[in-house]
Amino acid sequence: MAVAVAFIMAWGRTGVEPGPAEPALAVLAGFRRDVHGSFTRRADALFELGDAVLCSPGPVTDLARLSLAPEFRRGHGALYDALNCGHAGFARLRRALAGLPLPSWGDGRIRLAVDVSSWLRPDAGTSPQRLFCHVTGRGKNPGTAVPGWPYSFVAALGPGSSSWVLPLDAVRLGPGDDETEVTAAQLRDVTVRLIAAGHWAQGDPPAIVAMDAGYNVTRLAFLLADLPLVLVARVRSGRVFYRDPAPRPRGPGMPPRHGEPVRCADPATQESPDLACSGATRHGPVAVAAWNRVHQALHRACGGWQDHPPRTRFPVVAGTLIRLAPAAAAGLPPMWLWASGPCAGPEETRSLWQCYLRRFDLEHAFRFLKQQLGWTRPLLRDPAAADRWTWLLLAAYAQLYLTRTLPPGARLPWQPRRPGPPAAAATPGRARAAFRHARAAVGTPASVARPASPGPGRPPGSKNKNKAPRQPVGKTRPEPSQDNKNRKHSKKTGLNAK
Repeated sequence: MAVAVAFIMAWGRTGVEPGPAEPALAVLAGFRRDVHGSFTRRADALFELGDAVLCSPGPVTDLARLSLAPEFRRGHGALYDALNCGHAGFARLRRALAGLPLPSWGDGRIRLAVDVSSWLRPDAGTSPQRLFCHVTGRGKNPGTAVPGWPYSFVAALGPGSSSWVLPLDAVRLGPGDDETEVTAAQLRDVTVRLIAAGHWAQGDPPAIVAMDAGYNVTRLAFLLADLPLVLVARVRSGRVFYRDPAPRPRGPGMPPRHGEPVRCADPATQESPDLACSGATRHGPVAVAAWNRVHQALHRACGGWQDHPPRTRFPVVAGTLIRLAPAAAAGLPPMWLWASGPCAGPEETRSLWQCYLRRFDLEHAFRFLKQQLGWTRPLLRDPAAADRWTWLLLAAYAQLYLTRTLPPGARLPWQPRRPGPPAAAATPGRARAAFRHARAAVGTPASVARPASPGPGRPPGSKNKNKAPRQPVGKTRPEPSQDNKNRKHSKKTGLNAK
């Protein structure tokens, strides 16, 4: 009760019932202690840097200005020293995020989203482990590759029209990493942590994981078949899937593995769906069709299957193919989804395609991290420092998520009033503008800075004789496509490719 009273006094509002705010403040205080305890080196400076990000009045444009915030009680030198020489226990941060209350759905099911966002560093020639990141352009340049650090994020999705997600994990993709294997390991670790935190128990429906078309969803479904997960991903309009083969009398030869095809680009093969219904989105009605127990014809040239054991039959990963066709007046092509659940009924199909549409909330989180919290603003050289800064902002965003239903602070004249009951969630921007009051209520576990004087540094006018070496950009793993080309060439010419 003392925490709630202090919260109301700091907020400057009277006549507000402290009951709903007290649990949220207790969870926020416990999470802030876990975040501070995960920093094993330069803990106070790293923690106060996160508070400075949350309490700054506007978008974060550079690191040096964060040292001017009242919440950061140290100099700008300590700020850079914390990022470059500090240490964060990412395992404890991951457990702390998994222990937070997940967004509640009506059916009690967990919805997750996974996506990659890049921290572009085209001019950082001395920064190692950079990759070529795809960037969408405009006009005659629809796409280009820019050097940077790609990060794979996993977040929990919430229902309704909202831009909130709860971040659960972030992994930087390195030059020697396989994206599918990294994503599979990331989803496996997140699922294990959610089960350990009590969010899923035996008998609960499996969690849904939504992803975009850039993922090898068939390979991921094969690698994660032992987990309570249902993957749903958008597939391109040129894909071909196959039904189960029709039974045939026993005879010589191997039985067929693929039945009638369902071609996404050929309406003639789409005449007999297993499910046909209608749905509604905010852009208008859609016609939903689903084909159960369809699979992709796998072979060694498929992405992710080059290392399949030789003389071993490729697996048949059955799933459900879903087509979302908007109204003819919209003039939009149909969207195709594939889910790893082989026999999805009407309710399951509706949950799958609606979860995929909620996946775009993760894009709002990326924009808020980059434009408001300044995720890609610091000019850091060391990728380990970039990882610390990334996790610092994820912890900061999670704190905003915990304060989204607290009473609002001062409303600017041009800002609209929050609709609905007092427990209605605020936007991330409004929650950040009022976070200083919540911080004053729960306090800070960081200790007061000790007085110190800065070091002499390099003498003025002297040249830097220890210049950082230039680092290459790109993948270090051999391209599997070259092996496929050599294999095809040897098959045609009869020569053994070396």
